[in-house]
Amino acid sequence: MTLPPFDLHRPGSLEEATELADRYGEDAAFYCGGTELLLLLKLGFASFGHLVDLKGVEELRGVRAENGTLVVGGAVTHRELERSELVRERLPALAAMERRVANLRVREVGTLGGNLCFSDPHSDPATFLLALEAEVECRCGGEAARRVPIAEFVAGPYQTTLRPGEVLTAVRVPVPAGGAGVAHAKFSFHERPTATVACLARVEGGAVAEARVAVGSVGPRPVRSPAADALVVGVATGEPDPAVLAAAGEQAADDAAPVDDATGSAEYKAQLVRVLVERTLREALA
Repeated sequence: MTLPPFDLHRPGSLEEATELADRYGEDAAFYCGGTELLLLLKLGFASFGHLVDLKGVEELRGVRAENGTLVVGGAVTHRELERSELVRERLPALAAMERRVANLRVREVGTLGGNLCFSDPHSDPATFLLALEAEVECRCGGEAARRVPIAEFVAGPYQTTLRPGEVLTAVRVPVPAGGAGVAHAKFSFHERPTATVACLARVEGGAVAEARVAVGSVGPRPVRSPAADALVVGVATGEPDPAVLAAAGEQAADDAAPVDDATGSAEYKAQLVRVLVERTLREALA
């Protein structure tokens, strides 16, 4: 497989990138790592005469802490997040999740921003970030940034709420307060997961005060399960009631509405969700 011909542009600022997008319109595509886009071009599933490489835009680089939030630049790679001392100190569950994304080759060049913008329904980060109630920052050159919750940004399979010419500049991940645990689990036959679950549990006085259950990879987009959250609140943390955790898994499987696809039947995926929700809730509580 070979790439079709295209012109490569390397802007040094977001303003330059926006100007290129305005100039070439639908014949242009932004990219950073290119792990998804270049494959589509090779397979003939997409065609662009102009590729705009965003890796040189300084605004999209780096990870920093800001008022209890980790701010991850859109061009930060999975490998950078996996190895970041700041991430491992403030939110080790994020580093652990990134360590299991795809394979080492993909993690070295693929970016968190690119992963979210591609919006592959079989992906790890969006589900994890949904449980953390993360936001993305999006901006066109010359305009103010706008913040969009992950729940709204990922609109469907390969669909986001990015506006024309807009770039995902950063991902804002709230660091859970004290007394909270986060766990992430997935099941996969190959690199793309068949089912993904992320759970957060915050404990006060020996009982669950807050829970968040997010499920992905089984349907068109990752979803939260508020009904499962409600079932877990109030559960004693010393020896969590197995019946309650099982009920939360059942509720999350129903809310996720799994679909049949090449990775498995809807019934099979629902069972995976039941098992993974129970496991991740126990891990978050521990």
